[in-house]
Amino acid sequence: MGEGEALLSWVGVALQNKLPVVLFAEGGGGRPGDVDVAIVAGLNLTTFASFARLNGQVPVVGVVAGRCFAGNAALLGCCDVIIATRDSNIGMGGPAMVEGGGLGVFKPEQIGPSDVQHGNGVIDILVDNEAQAVTAARHYLSCFQGAQIQWQAPPAEVLRHVVPENRVRVYDTRAAMQGIADEGSLLPLRTGFGVGIHTALARVAGRPVGMLANNPLHLGGAIDADAADKAARFMQLCNAHGLPIVSLVDTPGFMVGPDTEATAQVRHVSRLFVAAAHLRVPMLSVVLRKGYGLGAMAMTGGGFHETLATVAWPTGEFGGMGLEGAVRLGYRKELEAVPAGPERETLFAQLLAQQYDNGSAINMAATLEIDAVIDPATTRDWLVAGLQAGHVKASDGRLAIDTW
Repeated sequence: MGEGEALLSWVGVALQNKLPVVLFAEGGGGRPGDVDVAIVAGLNLTTFASFARLNGQVPVVGVVAGRCFAGNAALLGCCDVIIATRDSNIGMGGPAMVEGGGLGVFKPEQIGPSDVQHGNGVIDILVDNEAQAVTAARHYLSCFQGAQIQWQAPPAEVLRHVVPENRVRVYDTRAAMQGIADEGSLLPLRTGFGVGIHTALARVAGRPVGMLANNPLHLGGAIDADAADKAARFMQLCNAHGLPIVSLVDTPGFMVGPDTEATAQVRHVSRLFVAAAHLRVPMLSVVLRKGYGLGAMAMTGGGFHETLATVAWPTGEFGGMGLEGAVRLGYRKELEAVPAGPERETLFAQLLAQQYDNGSAINMAATLEIDAVIDPATTRDWLVAGLQAGHVKASDGRLAIDTW
């Protein structure tokens, strides 16, 4: 049995029995000039189409601990998640193919090195060696094995100290993710790409979930094209494999401006709305601080009432756009009527305080725009109740996960 036939055989077994697949993808692709069989171009293979049919049906993990070029890389790119070592190289053509195409002479190490492929989003998990890659693959696959009976909760009180008292001070939302997830369960994905949103698999009281969190350390938490692509695909991943989604929100909205629009921002960020509209899994949202505009709506399934439930910490603040911008735009005449200098700055501060009070988490809950304001220390308890109440709809068999 040839390699292609062997692949077809175990793809069929995986689909029939709903078994996860792990592909160790090192290799250089096909063999030009192969005389083992009578072929001309060798393009009549069913290998790639068959392997691609695993997409959305069972978890598929690609592991690279070396060089992965051409056909091997094409198979790797079909995987849900790619785990690679730092000494790996991934490319759609190796040195011979590049040189044969008249594109120059390069060493294998120059083509698709891990730092490049991690930064551009090809590699989801970057590790030091093959042993760590196998450990990461096991961790990833464990998230699709249902709830665990034994788990350890992190100290709940830590969550009360995640968001700074100063509302304009940045902080790391990964601390919130760590404070919510069962100890040792958090598995960050695609950490080198789309850093405006963190994505990770985790467990909460033993239940597997997908977790999203805005990153105030990047663009103040504003969502750019890369972050939107990353988050939308992550929603598809969770949706295909039946994982509820926990979204931690702290964003002033979508990133705007001439430079941003040059990245096709309109199309990229709208992926979040489309992905959320097709969810069959429950989504639970917690607003940690800023919940502004379309970006906040995108982080909550398309709107605050599109989730199973949306709550906020007491530090939550809300508005159709960032408060500072709303004051400058909405009260421009009033501000311009006051002489520039301390007097105008004082008026601006007063108007900003009014807007902050109007958009406070308490007022949002009082008007039923969100479901509740909770003590950060009770976040896990609230999520557990939501996960118990939520329901994962049956798959229609047509779920798919974008390769990007």
